[in-house]
Amino acid sequence: MTALAQRVASPTDKVIYTAQTHTTGGRQEGVARSSDGQLDIKISPPGSKRPGTNPEQLFAAGWSACFEGALGLVAQRKKVTLPADLAIDAEIDLHLDSGEFFLGARLNVSIPGVERSVAQELVNAASKVCPYSKAVSGNVEVEYNVV
Repeated sequence: MTALAQRVASPTDKVIYTAQTHTTGGRQEGVARSSDGQLDIKISPPGSKRPGTNPEQLFAAGWSACFEGALGLVAQRKKVTLPADLAIDAEIDLHLDSGEFFLGARLNVSIPGVERSVAQELVNAASKVCPYSKAVSGNVEVEYNVV
């Protein structure tokens, strides 16, 4: 296990934000609301015709947004200007094997106008900075693709 995967909060760490949600009904007929009222959604299983999103879509949206922020941070440190049309397509796979569920993921990162080798360097660095990437490291098979 890497040092990143072993990182846990200590009493001296500064908490900069705590997200709070209340969820009932799980993925079958769920409802999730945030404490500040900004999130109020219905949850339904993948492929369902019922209104709502599923946990995998929420994870993909959160991770890709966080990863874009990490890219911005590492680009700033390396003095690279990112284009306004930078985009991340996140794909989260829900697997079932021998009755056990697990996730797989691909982050497909488009950084138009940035040399491919520089873009790959930024993506590699961002994967070590992004809290979502650190959280899944060693637990989820992830591909980071520059497209």
